[in-house]
Amino acid sequence: MKNKKCNNIGFALPLGSTLLNNGINFSIFSRNATSVTLNIFKNPIDIEPSEKYTLDPVENKTGDIWHIFLPGKSSGTLYLYTMDGPWQPENGHLFNRHNYLLDPYAKALTDEIRWDLTGRGIMPKCIVICCDNFDWENDKPLNIPMHRTVIYETHLTGLTKNGGTRFKYPGTYRGVVEIIPYLKDLGITSIEFLPIFEFDSFEGTRKNPNTGDVLENYWGYSTAAFFAPKGLYAYNRENGNQVNEFKEMVRELHRNGIEIILDVVFNHTGEGNENGPIYSFKGIDNSIYYMLERDKRYYRNYSGCGNTLNCNNPIVSDFIIDCLRYWVTEMHIDGFRFDLASILAREEDGNINDYAILVRRIGEDPVLRKSKLIAEPWDAAGAHQTGNFSGVRWAEWNDRYRDDIRQFWRGDSSYFKRAATRIAGSSDMFSHSNKKPFHSINFITAHDGFTLIDLMSYNKKHNLENGEDNRDGSNHNLSHNCGAEGVTTNPIINKLRIQQVKNHLATLFLSQGTPMILGGDEICRTQQGNNNAYCQNNEISWFDWDNMNDEVLRFTKLLINFRQRHAAFQRKDFYTGLDISNNKLADITWCTYSGNIMNWNEEHKCLAFQLDGSRKEINAPSDDNDFYVMLNSTQEEMIFKFNKAPENKKWVIKIDTSKESPKDIYSKGTYGDLEDQTTYKVAAKSLVLLKSLPI
Repeated sequence: MKNKKCNNIGFALPLGSTLLNNGINFSIFSRNATSVTLNIFKNPIDIEPSEKYTLDPVENKTGDIWHIFLPGKSSGTLYLYTMDGPWQPENGHLFNRHNYLLDPYAKALTDEIRWDLTGRGIMPKCIVICCDNFDWENDKPLNIPMHRTVIYETHLTGLTKNGGTRFKYPGTYRGVVEIIPYLKDLGITSIEFLPIFEFDSFEGTRKNPNTGDVLENYWGYSTAAFFAPKGLYAYNRENGNQVNEFKEMVRELHRNGIEIILDVVFNHTGEGNENGPIYSFKGIDNSIYYMLERDKRYYRNYSGCGNTLNCNNPIVSDFIIDCLRYWVTEMHIDGFRFDLASILAREEDGNINDYAILVRRIGEDPVLRKSKLIAEPWDAAGAHQTGNFSGVRWAEWNDRYRDDIRQFWRGDSSYFKRAATRIAGSSDMFSHSNKKPFHSINFITAHDGFTLIDLMSYNKKHNLENGEDNRDGSNHNLSHNCGAEGVTTNPIINKLRIQQVKNHLATLFLSQGTPMILGGDEICRTQQGNNNAYCQNNEISWFDWDNMNDEVLRFTKLLINFRQRHAAFQRKDFYTGLDISNNKLADITWCTYSGNIMNWNEEHKCLAFQLDGSRKEINAPSDDNDFYVMLNSTQEEMIFKFNKAPENKKWVIKIDTSKESPKDIYSKGTYGDLEDQTTYKVAAKSLVLLKSLPI
């Protein structure tokens, strides 16, 4: 194939491929390449291009940006780059004119076949996409306030992959549309998807030791193309149709009042370490895109995945901002959860900077100004910034909430004070940086770790099917199997497990802060004790819609609905302990089970607190009810004592996790009568919530 000459030099910006009326402009950055060739392909499975255009370093280059305009080309054009330059690993340069390279700004990739990123087989091709042919029907991001937000973290395909005849489009963007009635009925406001940016599903070679099947990259934390939605998640991938199917999903979720938050991975890429493949940034300008060691053959590895993006280099910083803006403006995304976000604060020398330019740019960017920004405020190299992640624009995953609540309900000593602090919104961590309770993303479980029912069913991880001899996954689970490891027919153990599931869910939704539930916990989805199912694209990870726990599902629905109706559990400010409304009640009063004011210097395994629902106390337009919450983490029934309800009111029972459905939680307008207005027998390992009503 001879190189073709094109006299149309094109233009530098925007980067990527830009479809115009009479052709396509291609533009790509590389400072250190000496030659750039654009390769056009006829078919996704082609190894050799049908056309090649070598760009003139004088005519087709502006600064460090190479560009060319090809007249007559249209949407659906397939392309890759090759670049020549120095092969000097010791200086960080990995140019090789034989390596096909993905355009970092590609809006879609061919994803019909297994990728070969070694250069010896079929590599995915970039697809030129028309961004103006979708009818959004006036759709816009929803901008639900954080204090009203309830997040549902899930894997996009696992949600509907195992639906049998229940779904027409299982495991796809359209499958998500099919399950919208369920999500809406559940009551969540925001769905947070594990990574959906393009990645190589079959990048590994490890096999399941039991079946011999090759294990996939299921979670997707190995991004290959940051602007491109995963092709395999579409029902119809022809000509990049995954972009339209993704937009359809967003539009329909928004139509039903549900936001979309994307889990984004800007801390590393799928190119791995010095032994990994070269298919994008490495071959475009390795020394700029990645953090390198002094010996530039090697990569600094703050991500634990082999490489670390050089996020605060201006070129990389611009790339990340461009990417986020694209997903907000073109794809109507409502927010982002940033994986290992502490890496975004690492300067080019690797040191953490609390005022890192990239973090500030994201927080202050005018296009992203109303987008939700959620940091996983740590990385794999020891950085831990929970409560300190830069700026009030950023909410943060609160791992301390997860651990302290788990340990309280497990019955560990000395965790009642920590649990109380977490329930109250973690002011010890967030208030000093001028943040609010809703900046704390509270969670008990997430994709990484045990599911909620597994947390009550396994003392140890069971990850042998991951093919790593059970070495992978955390050993610090703070779980308790309630008396038997794994599945059991013992009715007493099974009852306790469900009760503990309810305890954790109730604590989560009665705490100040933004609650996040792991998708499937509401139906007791199990991963059979696997706490690191990153490679399990099978029944271990998928939702089992034929084996739902209807009791827990009902409990969760009513619990979310209860929280959303009561402003007392959605505070915009931390508790003060003061009586602002002058009604002889503080906004919160902590008590012992005996009804005395809590002495925090004593040891307790029970907690109780009363909330004043006066509008001045909760900063709401109208008064809420008053509430009394009792938590018993002991293995014995405890008689809790408390004061009578405020004048002209009575206490009624709304939640008692020890009771079987429907008395475990009462629906709107119903309640259980409380004969004794000053005492209540709280069963072992259970939570009770009382609500005040007018007499």
